[in-house]
Amino acid sequence: MAWIIGSIPSPSTNALQIGPLRLTFYGILVTLGLVAGWILTKRRYLARGGSGADVEKILLRVVIFGFIGARLAYVSTHLGRFEEEWWNVFAIWEGGIALFGGLTAGALAIWWTCRQLDVSISMFLDSLAPALPLAQAIGRWGNYFNQELFGTPSDLPWAVEIDPQLRPEEYSQYETFHPTFLYESLWNFALAATIIWLERRYPSLEGRLIGIYLVGYGLMRFLLELIRTDTTFRFLELSRNGWVSIAVMIIGVVVLMWRRNREPSRSPEAAI
Repeated sequence: MAWIIGSIPSPSTNALQIGPLRLTFYGILVTLGLVAGWILTKRRYLARGGSGADVEKILLRVVIFGFIGARLAYVSTHLGRFEEEWWNVFAIWEGGIALFGGLTAGALAIWWTCRQLDVSISMFLDSLAPALPLAQAIGRWGNYFNQELFGTPSDLPWAVEIDPQLRPEEYSQYETFHPTFLYESLWNFALAATIIWLERRYPSLEGRLIGIYLVGYGLMRFLLELIRTDTTFRFLELSRNGWVSIAVMIIGVVVLMWRRNREPSRSPEAAI
């Protein structure tokens, strides 16, 4: 094994024990990401003249349906993990959510709720666009505490140490791996800032900001899938999520290429 000049140490624990209460860092960080994304989305929506009651109703449904979709997508591809302890399907605080499943279910919740409230879908999506990567950037650190979703072996100074029992069998002799959680977190922080900057620099992107997120996140996830070691399915040497990432980028490009006649900003009560 190559000489390691530095690495990110593994956390000694993945939870806080407060009396009988056990709080996982995964759950704490996902919750912090959710709160940050919620606050940013609401502030942006209100700044656009939207209703606080409307945005909170939309966000609540997005969170509920998003987590259900993310969990179901993960469980469907890891059925063996729950064969003997099926009740762990509900232990979402222990880790195990599939982001693309959450995005799909969340998108359906947005469409349904905005139609029900008769508010502008594009205005809500513009408000949400930078909040999504912000929430992901914070939540991804939960994977660090769970020692999961790391990449292939690496001896780079920022490689992450993984305990022997958590290493893939084919890489059991290696100690350090690419910290894909760190790569994704940094990229998402930059993506959130880029969306806000582009929004201010190019007002013509109004109504299409979510396309920047889709292209930016899809590209990053595609690249990370090339070094992820936790994939359960591959087609033409590319993981399932790699193919989904390509589809997400294509959708994002379509959104960004969408042209319409510019109209004055409408109130949130106006139908899209």
